[in-house]
Amino acid sequence: MNRRERTRQLIELGGLVKKSGFVEKSNDDRALLLGLLISLTRNLTHPQNAGLFNAWRGEGRAALNNKKSDRA
Repeated sequence: MNRRERTRQLIELGGLVKKSGFVEKSNDDRALLLGLLISLTRNLTHPQNAGLFNAWRGEGRAALNNKKSDRA
C-alpha cells in the first residue's frame, strides 16, 4: 500500500469512529477505544462469537448505507 492509499484508509477509519458516535459518548477517550479494538481483535477468531459479529456487521452495513443516502 502506498502512502496516499494508507492516508486515505486512515482518514476513512477515523470517519467510521466519528460516525459511530464513540468520540462523543467516550469524551474522546482514545485509550478506551484502543482497548476495545484490541479486545475485539483477540475475539475475532472465536467461533462462539460468529453470531454477534454478524449482527454487528449488519448494523454497520445499515449505517454505511444510510451514509450514502445522507450525501447531497
